[in-house]
Formats: sequence, structure tokens, C-alpha cells
Amino acid sequence: MKIFIRNLVLCALPLLFAMGAGYGFTRIQGSCGAMVGALFAAKCAGRQRQYQARFQLAGAGFGMVLAATLGTWLEHRRRRVVERTPSDVPRTTLEGEPS
Repeated sequence: MKIFIRNLVLCALPLLFAMGAGYGFTRIQGSCGAMVGALFAAKCAGRQRQYQARFQLAGAGFGMVLAATLGTWLEHRRRRVVERTPSDVPRTTLEGEPS
């Protein structure tokens, strides 16, 4: 279950970053009418959607790179623990076993 949750969080990172970037863009960006005036507001709405889509794409790209890096690091760390050589663990002799 722990591995499933870890992979679920890693897969959700790009989506979360994209949503955060889209939300951030809408928070810092005013309305089209306030930016360019009522005359050009109709042209501005399409441009604003394009910029928001670019912000979301950039956020998803950043989240994807972060998730890939974090996943690689976690897998490398887990593999290093699993692949310990038997010489690292001290051997104990059992009674009755010839030494």
C-alpha cells in the first residue's frame, strides 16, 4: 500500500502543478476589460486563454520533471538498500553446522 500511495503522489504532481499554475495566472491576471479597456476586451479573452494554457503546460512540465527526478531518486535509494551484499551482514554459525 505504501508503494501505491507513493506512486499515486508522484503521478499527481504534474496535475497539481498545472492546476496551481493556472490558478496563479488567474489570480495575478486582471480581467480583460481592466487591462485593455472595453474596446479590445473581446480580442483579449482569447489571448488570455492562450496564456493560461501556456502557464498550465509549463506547470505540468515542471511537475513532470520534478516527479521524474523524485521517483528516480526514491527508486535509487530503495534499490541501494535492497542490494546490500551479504558480506555487509555479519554471519552467525548455527550449532551443529560444520565451520
